[in-house]
Amino acid sequence: MERGKMAEAESLETAAEHERILREIESTDTACIGPTLRSVYDGEEHGRFMEKLETRIRNHDREIEKMCNFHYQGFVDSITELLKVRGEAQKLKNQVTDTNRKLQHEGKELVIAMEELKQCRLQQRNISATVDKLMLCLPVLEMYSKLRDQMKTKRHYPALKTLEHLEHTYLPQVSHYRFCKVMVDNIPKLREEIKDVSMSDLKDFLESIRKHSDKIGETAMKQAQQQRNLDNIVLQQPRIGSKRKSKKDAYIIFDTEIESTSPKSEQDSGILDVEDEEDDEEVPGAQDLVDFSPVYRCLHIYSVLGARETFENYYRKQRRKQARLVLQPPSNMHETLDGYRKYFNQIVGFFVVEDHILHTTQGLVNRAYIDELWEMALSKTIAALRTHSSYCSDPNLVLDLKNLIVLFADTLQVYGFPVNQLFDMLLEIRDQYSETLLKKWAGIFRNILDSDNYSPIPVTSEETYKKVVGQFPFQDIELEKQPFPKKFPFSEFVPKVYNQIKEFIYACLKFSEDLHLSSTEVDDMIRKSTNLLLTRTLSNSLQNVIKRKNIGLTEDARHAAEEEIYTNLNQKIDQFLQLADYDWMTGDLGNKASDYLVDLIAFLRSTFAVFTHLPGKVAQTACMSACKHLATSLMQLLLEAEVRQLTLGALQQFNLDVRECEQFARSGPVPGFQEDTLQLAFIDLRQLLDLFIQWDWSTYLADYGQPNCKYLRVNPVTALTLLEKMKDTSRKNNMFAQFRKNERDKQKLIDTVAKQLRGLISSHHS
Repeated sequence: MERGKMAEAESLETAAEHERILREIESTDTACIGPTLRSVYDGEEHGRFMEKLETRIRNHDREIEKMCNFHYQGFVDSITELLKVRGEAQKLKNQVTDTNRKLQHEGKELVIAMEELKQCRLQQRNISATVDKLMLCLPVLEMYSKLRDQMKTKRHYPALKTLEHLEHTYLPQVSHYRFCKVMVDNIPKLREEIKDVSMSDLKDFLESIRKHSDKIGETAMKQAQQQRNLDNIVLQQPRIGSKRKSKKDAYIIFDTEIESTSPKSEQDSGILDVEDEEDDEEVPGAQDLVDFSPVYRCLHIYSVLGARETFENYYRKQRRKQARLVLQPPSNMHETLDGYRKYFNQIVGFFVVEDHILHTTQGLVNRAYIDELWEMALSKTIAALRTHSSYCSDPNLVLDLKNLIVLFADTLQVYGFPVNQLFDMLLEIRDQYSETLLKKWAGIFRNILDSDNYSPIPVTSEETYKKVVGQFPFQDIELEKQPFPKKFPFSEFVPKVYNQIKEFIYACLKFSEDLHLSSTEVDDMIRKSTNLLLTRTLSNSLQNVIKRKNIGLTEDARHAAEEEIYTNLNQKIDQFLQLADYDWMTGDLGNKASDYLVDLIAFLRSTFAVFTHLPGKVAQTACMSACKHLATSLMQLLLEAEVRQLTLGALQQFNLDVRECEQFARSGPVPGFQEDTLQLAFIDLRQLLDLFIQWDWSTYLADYGQPNCKYLRVNPVTALTLLEKMKDTSRKNNMFAQFRKNERDKQKLIDTVAKQLRGLISSHHS
């Protein structure tokens, strides 16, 4: 029973579950029905559920059939209405079709017109778009055409500017066109073409400059010459409102427009064609001859292209090569002045160009580069001049060369180049010039002496006398008093030689002009050259004449000539002694001989050096006479009454001068003397000075009168005279400190020596 209830209960529960599932299937979306069906299949009452499902389907079918039966008449009516509508619709369709056929027939022309209008509008839009695109492309094409024209006319710098605008402004706006791509690809080639062509112009310019450097330099040197002439005129005349042309004025402001449209020939690539100017016309400025626009253009082009350093290096390298060529002198330059002139013109032309480039460009060349070139040029030029001038034996050519070198130096100095070394070298050439003059005058003297008759010049009238005196300033009061006819005490060669000596001095003075030397330096130069002329050239000529056997000089004439030599030599010594200026009261100890005496000894050495060709006896006698005269004159100078007081310091200085004389005597200025023979001329002075300087009175007084005494040549009168001069200065002179304990002892010592000397003198007289 209970089982039956339990089975019934389970059956009811299963039925309720199946009912729930059916409701859920009816109300649930088909996408979510899967879990519901799974619950059916998971259960054990699958068959019963299917039965219930079939029952439910049949119930729904009956409901549908009932509903359809209820609405059937309405469905039939609707179908009937639809059939009626179909007939009307067919009529309407036929009408629409007919109307459409009529419309198509009537609107066919309109459609054709509209189609044509459509095509026109399309063409209009295409044309408008094309015009717009062409408006963008035309400036590009115009700029490219302008670029080609500029390239064709060699306006390279403007072409480069056009290329820059084309590349950065115009082409980016139309970069999608194929022709623009072609242009863009061609731009590097155009740049290289501009670069190559501008470099070619620069090479033409450099080559033209090299060929025409001498013309540029010639013009610059003409300017310098004209300026110097003008300065000389201004110095000689009162100043008129003239102004010296400054270096700044020498630079020409070039009005050459870089965008010049005219192509340049070789003449235009650096040198402008200028006809030779007459000397009285104004010489054009050196920069007037040169068109530097190729350099400026090429510099600008390489700067824009970012290759300025490459351009600078190339320019400097090429100019260095040209400098070396310019500085190489021709092998025959020394033969003519034109050879030197062309050489200088080329150098000046080179540096005028470089100086202008320095001041008109920024950094193409700098001062260090110019200075380096100038140092090289200066050393090579000086070396070349030393070599080639040494071949020159014509003094006129040497003088012309000197004037040319001065003009060369003055020209370059205007442009700021240091030229001191050139003037120093001129001093070397001056010595060579002097040698060539001496050789020339040796021939002149030889001709004069060869043509002379060595007879006194006779004069028969005052006019003839004045004529001779006008040629040679001879003064002789006794001769002037003599009546006519009378004779000069010399032959024709004397005034002729005198005039030639003056001509020689004038020739030396010509060389010293414009060398910026002081008057003292000029005087020294003239004195040195003239001394050589007299002591070497003229002396040798006279010696050769004297040695000749056929010169008809009588023994009285030779003797008179020798006496004249001795007399004139002594007079020359007296002239030097007049320059002596001793400070007899000095307390300082000197350390060198007096200047006047050094000059005197130098004169004697040079004089006796040319006496070697004279007869031996004449030279020895002249030398001994001169030494004796010098010793006697020095002794008189020491003892003269005007020297009232002197100090031991002054005596020491005098001793240095005597030692200089003794050294001269020991040197053997004239051969043939026995040892120390010449020194004996100064023995009196030597013993006197030794006695006073060594203060050796004890020896002198003890040995006086003995044949072998140390101070045999010292006369007591002379010693007393000199001691009296020192006596009054003993209070001021502290040099006697080694001989005294105090001033009184020193004075007493001097008085004692003086007293003993007086005793010797008295005993000697008695």
